[in-house]
Amino acid sequence: METIDSIQEQRQHFYDKINPANLTPLWEVLHDVITKEPKTPCLPYLWKWSQVRQWLLEAGGIISAQEAERRVLVLENPGLRGQTRITHSLYAGMQLILPGEVAPAHRHTQSALRFIMQGQGAYTAVDGEKVTMGVGDFVITPSWTFHDHGNTSSEPMIWLDGLDVPIVELLDAQFMEGAQELSQQTHTSAAVNFAKFGNTMKPVNYQPKSKTSPMFWYPYERTRQALEELKQHSELHPCWGHKLQYTNPATGGWAMPSIATFMQLLPAGFNGQSYRSTDSTVYAIVEGAGRCCVGDMVLEFGPKDVFVCPSWMPYRLEADSDTVLFSYSDRPVQQALDLWREHMG
Repeated sequence: METIDSIQEQRQHFYDKINPANLTPLWEVLHDVITKEPKTPCLPYLWKWSQVRQWLLEAGGIISAQEAERRVLVLENPGLRGQTRITHSLYAGMQLILPGEVAPAHRHTQSALRFIMQGQGAYTAVDGEKVTMGVGDFVITPSWTFHDHGNTSSEPMIWLDGLDVPIVELLDAQFMEGAQELSQQTHTSAAVNFAKFGNTMKPVNYQPKSKTSPMFWYPYERTRQALEELKQHSELHPCWGHKLQYTNPATGGWAMPSIATFMQLLPAGFNGQSYRSTDSTVYAIVEGAGRCCVGDMVLEFGPKDVFVCPSWMPYRLEADSDTVLFSYSDRPVQQALDLWREHMG
């Protein structure tokens, strides 16, 4: 009669025999690969604006925007150190452009968003269209579009970069190309773009070039006004207060094909119910203060702090004063693959 030890030795001998042929037994790894619930290495974490801003300005004294190409401090999730990502599927970084600087033009297959944290007057140019940015503005750089940034103002500009770098890397679809000139020639402004698509209308001869929104600048003033109207006249959601999704005005779908973007308002005294979803979510505080109770952690946040809530980990939002939060996640990808789930309460 075979003993447990002899059976294990027999199996190990078999595994060793097939290993050189690059084969492995599924039954040895099945329960680690297909889990009962999401099992992410992503951890909850909060980056304090005061600290990140100080170090970013310090970086501005040791390397130029042109030399660095992009002067950015990456917000690395503590459970994913060394992997250049804030969640398993998304990247985040804080970028600094000092007065008079230009971040050189280039393009890449990764889609990018910019959420402005500090300053007024710097610009982003995307495929010949130029927009001047202010705090709270949401700006899109579609996949494979030439873009550069410059600061013609008298103060430092800082924004949050969000990209789908890990998704593109997973699919081995990453390409990048530098432009021949430092800055591209612009032929139109965001005001023209906004006139075409920012008023629930579009040109009659419009033909989409991609699945990304043709309106790449979403000004905070409009968004904040919409949230205030909801606060005055709409019912409060028990989990997320008043929340709006940025959309592609030509289709009504997501503004970006791989990244979901939102803005929400939590009125003073808000004490949200528990919520969880399969899309790990990155939050940036525009105004206000409160806390996120996630897992066994309490993340106390204030203006311009950034925090992350991992996949399927229950969390609650509380607000001490009227609080506005921008957020982004990989929800469009999950929904396209019929993977996304949420649970309230």
